[in-house]
Amino acid sequence: MGDRWRLDVDRSLCIGSAQCVHRTQGFFQLDEGRQARPSEAETDASEIILEAAENCPVEAIYISLAESGEVVFPPED
Repeated sequence: MGDRWRLDVDRSLCIGSAQCVHRTQGFFQLDEGRQARPSEAETDASEIILEAAENCPVEAIYISLAESGEVVFPPED
């Protein structure tokens, strides 16, 4: 994967389970409200980030291509 990704967390959905924090070792962190947020808005594409998004219990993590905005996750219906 040579792409750059933009990471976003829908704070209205996030329940603070911290699974993304534990799975990605530094790509996400919990804020003072115990909601996840990306450590950096953009990062290199990574399977570990995709797995964290896929395993978020409320599907609050969104990934798009940084350059084009094309959605990587969640898949469009």
